[in-house]
Amino acid sequence: MKAIVLKEFGGYDAFELRDVPVPPVTSRQVRVRVHATAINPLDYQIRRGDYPDYVPLPAIIGHDVSGVVEERGTDVTEFEIGDEVYYTPKIFGGPGSYAEQHVADVDLVARKPRNISHLEAASLTLVGGTVWEALVGRAQLAVHETILIHGGAGGVGTVAIQFAKAMGARVITTARSDNEEFVRSLGADEVIDYTAGDYVSAVTDLTQGEGVNVVFDTIGGDTLTKSPLVLADAGRVVSIVDIANPQNLIEAWGKNAAYHFVFTRQNRGKLDALTKLVERGLIKPVIGAVLPLARIGDAHELLENGRSHGLRGKVAIDVSGQN
Repeated sequence: MKAIVLKEFGGYDAFELRDVPVPPVTSRQVRVRVHATAINPLDYQIRRGDYPDYVPLPAIIGHDVSGVVEERGTDVTEFEIGDEVYYTPKIFGGPGSYAEQHVADVDLVARKPRNISHLEAASLTLVGGTVWEALVGRAQLAVHETILIHGGAGGVGTVAIQFAKAMGARVITTARSDNEEFVRSLGADEVIDYTAGDYVSAVTDLTQGEGVNVVFDTIGGDTLTKSPLVLADAGRVVSIVDIANPQNLIEAWGKNAAYHFVFTRQNRGKLDALTKLVERGLIKPVIGAVLPLARIGDAHELLENGRSHGLRGKVAIDVSGQN
């Protein structure tokens, strides 16, 4: 099969298109013909060498698969040959999705939503599982609560806004002014232009000084330090971003705040729940660009510098050329 191989840690030219063997299928695995994948921040973090101890080179990386089952192990009863499926490969657990075929443990694999394309499905697997873990598993966001979602126009933010609205929450998000109409179309109730100044005072005004119940951090920086300043009492902060620098959380103590850090673990249950929301029309994938497998390097550059490109949503990869 054709695969994009990370030959060295480095820049956008660190990838190489190669012919590689198709992995064998064990009793509780399926082999999937990959129709589409997508790019995540984790991908470019791996490429530039942030996790060298977890990714021996050369490596096939990638964390989203949408495709069709072509072979199943002897003990697999959940799927038939020809079924359309989507999933996230085991993170740091073997070859990823930048390839024409992928072999996965069946417990990771879920039925693809019927009403979306492979490109759209691939844009949801890692993001959807992460948002589910963050808002349902950790924050336990409740109906009529208020959530502040940072980076509403990004790949995670676009899904998080829709997810929070489906849960019955009031959604405040940060975005550039030229993205305000876009994020409102996803369900955001209030939009704060993060380029116009400090968002803390804006949240205070929008909540009449009460603060938000949940902060969802998708951007990093000093968000963890500032979050207590916008939290209501007993508020929750959920971050999916690496902590690059020490953060001062002393203000969190006075708010009885809870902090959660999510490096998502995938399973079929999360994706089955996501599929129901997608098929009910409550979650719609947002794809900002589609590139072929051979242009993985360009796709990484596009996502890594997404703000300067005006990127909205995800960068998807058409692996099969049939999407």
